[in-house]
Amino acid sequence: MTQDKKKKKTRQQAYTLLVQVGRKDGDGLPDEATGGALMIYASGIDEAEAVRETVAILKQADLNPLDVTGYGTIEEREAQGHNIEGEERELMQRALDENSVVVAQLTPFYHGEESEDESTEH
Repeated sequence: MTQDKKKKKTRQQAYTLLVQVGRKDGDGLPDEATGGALMIYASGIDEAEAVRETVAILKQADLNPLDVTGYGTIEEREAQGHNIEGEERELMQRALDENSVVVAQLTPFYHGEESEDESTEH
């Protein structure tokens, strides 16, 4: 059993997710905002689990998740040429160490900015 627990522990990875949220009463977004985007680091055995956990936590926090884009693990992102700085690495490690969801950044959207930001994120 010890080997199984150890094996399961090593399968956890930190994933980078971009979550678009819509408006909902009590969501904490600025009054004028039409929605927002959250850069999130979430742990999971696979990306699907990280997405499920993230959506569940955001709903508990009175946010309205509409769309989730996964950017993969740190290794996958580096293979794609992403430059990952120290603070970002620390947040990803924190998500992994705490088996948690870490919101790294919240960007409110105002009057249709969602589609503009979407094209510049890639």
